[in-house]
Amino acid sequence: MDATECSKLSDGVKGALWMFWKRRRYVVVFMAFLGFANVYTLRVNLSVAIVAMTELRDVVYENGTIGHAQTFAWSSSMQGYVLSSFFYGYVFTQVLGGYLSNKFGGTNVFGIGIGGTAILTLLTPVLTSVGVGWLIAIRVLEGFFEGVTFPCSHAFWSRWAPPSERSRMASIASTGAFAGTVVVLPISGVLVSAWGWTSVFYFFGAVACIWYVAWIIIVRRSPEDDRYISEQEKNFIIQTLKRTEGDSENTQHPWREMLTSKAVISMSIASFTEDWGYYTLLTGLPTFLKSVLGFDLQKSGFISALPYLVMGILLSYAGYVADWLQIRGYLTTTQVRKYFTCGGFTVQLICMMVGAWILSPTPTIICITIAVGFGGVAWNGYLVNPLDLSPKSAGVLMGISNGFATIAGVISPIVSGYITTNNSENEWRLVFYITAGIYVIGTLIYWVWGSGELQPWSVEAREQRIMQKDSITSNTEHSNKSI
Repeated sequence: MDATECSKLSDGVKGALWMFWKRRRYVVVFMAFLGFANVYTLRVNLSVAIVAMTELRDVVYENGTIGHAQTFAWSSSMQGYVLSSFFYGYVFTQVLGGYLSNKFGGTNVFGIGIGGTAILTLLTPVLTSVGVGWLIAIRVLEGFFEGVTFPCSHAFWSRWAPPSERSRMASIASTGAFAGTVVVLPISGVLVSAWGWTSVFYFFGAVACIWYVAWIIIVRRSPEDDRYISEQEKNFIIQTLKRTEGDSENTQHPWREMLTSKAVISMSIASFTEDWGYYTLLTGLPTFLKSVLGFDLQKSGFISALPYLVMGILLSYAGYVADWLQIRGYLTTTQVRKYFTCGGFTVQLICMMVGAWILSPTPTIICITIAVGFGGVAWNGYLVNPLDLSPKSAGVLMGISNGFATIAGVISPIVSGYITTNNSENEWRLVFYITAGIYVIGTLIYWVWGSGELQPWSVEAREQRIMQKDSITSNTEHSNKSI
């Protein structure tokens, strides 16, 4: 059943769609939104904290002389390794996350991934004081736990999201990632200034633990397992998805076809492209603003949050526009995915080039804000794509593409760390130019190979062929009996 057919059905719930508490599927969206917000507060907090952990402070010695000292005397290259260490673990659980979500339920694995990361975050200050190796180790483990979150989300959207609401539900929940980024950057700056760098990890770790308790109480793995959902809404979801309870646990994924599919390869390259730009700025923007543009730590935290606020807003609105264009029949799914992905990338690469060329506080911040913001448009293309290509394998497909994209998270902070040894303007200008070049490559590949259609190798397509074959056989037997 496609998006246009689904839009003609009613879920039987009285109340406008914005009244999310009246629809259990949107309660799941709201809780997932908060979950993704926690995912990014736990991931990004180090980007601000590391500035305070390594900055030179004035120190007055007992003899009255004034000197300078660092809490941790890490070089810029070492800081690059510390910031990228999260992704060493993150890359290994992408495909595993999709597989586990099919076995044990996407909502269950999603919660455990965030809850485990929260506990490790609470342990971070103590282990960091032992040595930088311990900090790297715990960040690797945090990445290992968080690596399951995005693949799991696609698994539970395949159970909770009707096709006509798929883009908006996924995009609203994903907006939590940017809400978390918008919150963590300025609040981390305030926490560091008031109580020191350790408070960042204690505060956000505790908040994530509270969310996890609420998640396991409120959210269930599917509409059939939720005792608070109305029969009308449950039947609406099941009918639009055309599935039966428990079918995803026995899904046989077409691994060879998935890994060699041009649609999957282009989706993975698009993910890598966006993540390169996203994580280059996410991990380096506070340092760039302080070292090159001269903002203090607290102010740089607020300014660093602005681009992600814009990205979250554009992500939400773009999701509604994407669904509307498909429902009205103005664009096919493939056209929506290509226009949104490649259009977003094109704006991003232009802004990166202009911002790097000017490198002046106000225009550069505007360019960075627009560049990061239009990532929200691109997300409604390639990020929702796994649900188009093969809904029952969506979690695994997300794991494949996000796992490949995570390589960008590993490499980009290290590359930036080696390039910006002196934090000069020309060094940061080169970082921006490299990012723009990667956007060009990603745009071209996705435009040529990208697709929004159900793939011939997908589980659903195979089931349809089997059903058609059985129907033909049944009709033939009936005709023979009649003769």
